[in-house]
Amino acid sequence: MPTSTLPGQGGTRDENASVGHQPAAGRPRLSLDRSAQGRQARAAWTLAAPFLALFLAFMLLPVVWSLLMSLTDTQSADLRTPLNVSFTGFDNYVRLFQDEQFVHALRNTAVFVVVGLPLTLAAGLAAAVALNSGIRRFRAVFRVGFYLPVITSIVAIAVVWKTLLDPRAGLVNTVLGWFGIDGPAWLADTRFALPVMILMAVWRNLGTVMIIMLAGLQSVPQSLMEAAELDGAGAWQRFWRVTFPLLRPALLLTAVTTGIGYLQFFDEPFVMTQGGPLDSTLSATMYAYNQFGNGNYDVASAAGYVVFVLIVALTVLQFRVLRDKD
Repeated sequence: MPTSTLPGQGGTRDENASVGHQPAAGRPRLSLDRSAQGRQARAAWTLAAPFLALFLAFMLLPVVWSLLMSLTDTQSADLRTPLNVSFTGFDNYVRLFQDEQFVHALRNTAVFVVVGLPLTLAAGLAAAVALNSGIRRFRAVFRVGFYLPVITSIVAIAVVWKTLLDPRAGLVNTVLGWFGIDGPAWLADTRFALPVMILMAVWRNLGTVMIIMLAGLQSVPQSLMEAAELDGAGAWQRFWRVTFPLLRPALLLTAVTTGIGYLQFFDEPFVMTQGGPLDSTLSATMYAYNQFGNGNYDVASAAGYVVFVLIVALTVLQFRVLRDKD
């Protein structure tokens, strides 16, 4: 007997029964998918738990605690009774900028960044261009030679440079003496101590810039260079109009990472001059280190956050200037 179709229904009873039976068949599969996702989530959190614990204990907690210390009068004597400190607001930051030594340290840091960063980028780019086009033989040897200072300990490099610049027995003054030039006491003269450290930083870090720029140069499509050459563009025009714009991502990466490192420069003056002579090589991070060593944890934390704000400001500026306009 044929089945009838009720008014307002789009099919027969058998069809409706079969259609209504389908969601019930899909429920077990949906529950299985959810249980599998739950197991994956639990496994992921289990694997990430050690890192999260270390991050919270040694990164996030010290950052938050140092921020709180910069707003209080915490001293070394307060470590046993941390609840007895008083809230001082931004008084520590006001004290910092009223301290001539800190202002002088900021000025040294600014000179180190403003002079050293462009020199490092220019030297690294020049080395990359030379290795990419000018130098054909022993290219791998030159790459290793330029990059070797990057992987060498900064303490070892500082000790070597300090020995080379020794005013009496150093190799630099010895060579100058062969030509009748009386070399100065490089690290004991306020005119030369900071420039010497800038020069050493450029020499040490240009290898990183060179490697990244070299990767950028090798990714430039050769067809664009050939098209520019057919249009009559010279070597400099091809580099400035075609190659350099395509290097913006690599240039931004190296500028940001190098700038952050230069704003925190510490090892060079700590090993070579201890911030002297007459604070001419004292950096902002070394000032914070000295204040921490003297037990002024509040001022040291405030100085650290001033450096942090400078890093953020420099990074934002670099992104605005060097990011891809497209």
